[in-house]
Amino acid sequence: MTYNNHFWDATVEELSSGYTFDENTGNYVCLLCNEHFEDGIIYPMDGTLYEAKKAVSQHIEQEHGSVFDYLIQLDKKYTGLTEHQKELLTLFYQGLTDKEIVQMQNGGSPSTIRSHRFNLKEKEKRAKVFLTLMNLLNKESHQESDDTFIHFHKGAKMVDDRYAITEAEKKKVLSTYFKEGLDGQLDKFPSKEKRKLIVLQNIMTHFELNKVYSEKEINHILTPVYSDFVTIRRYLIEYGFMERSKDGMEYWVKK
Repeated sequence: MTYNNHFWDATVEELSSGYTFDENTGNYVCLLCNEHFEDGIIYPMDGTLYEAKKAVSQHIEQEHGSVFDYLIQLDKKYTGLTEHQKELLTLFYQGLTDKEIVQMQNGGSPSTIRSHRFNLKEKEKRAKVFLTLMNLLNKESHQESDDTFIHFHKGAKMVDDRYAITEAEKKKVLSTYFKEGLDGQLDKFPSKEKRKLIVLQNIMTHFELNKVYSEKEINHILTPVYSDFVTIRRYLIEYGFMERSKDGMEYWVKK
């Protein structure tokens, strides 16, 4: 599986629908889990046949509940929302009135809830201006450059300056540590945090989304990449690239 930027490159409208259309592959792509639906193919679901565009919508409803449910559960580093703001947004989304929300929370007053609504609307206005500024900036840039920051997985932990990595840095690090090519063996495992992240991200191209691996399968995949596969396996979990079951028997790519 190759990490893609569909989620981060999606427009607000695409994020709201939960999917995008990849013109290069002719696939409708679920932005929440990267499931692909090929245009022109009919997909059977619960006894009904769906074209790809409708199938991806059905998939989102069945597998993720709703786009709102998925996004509201993202970490604060992506939403910028406090837990209280998330709770209120969820209640607003459910269509509850200010009075009903006060009753559910066993405290406060309708005027307090209205104040929260107002503050969230102001936050929305600022977000719109910022998105417009960034859109104009990106249009002015015309094209990608080596100064462009690379995207990281949504499961990334402790996002800080370590993740401020440009395409130029990535290319340099990969050529240094994968001397036989990106699909080849890792020369040595780096000690610096930024380099670790770049190397681990490249190693993740050996794994597929929506597939559960046994520990034996993980070791089998990692061994040709680096002799100390246990260290690689540990860091893939530690940095949020993969998750594993409590008993350590099953591993999967973190979505």
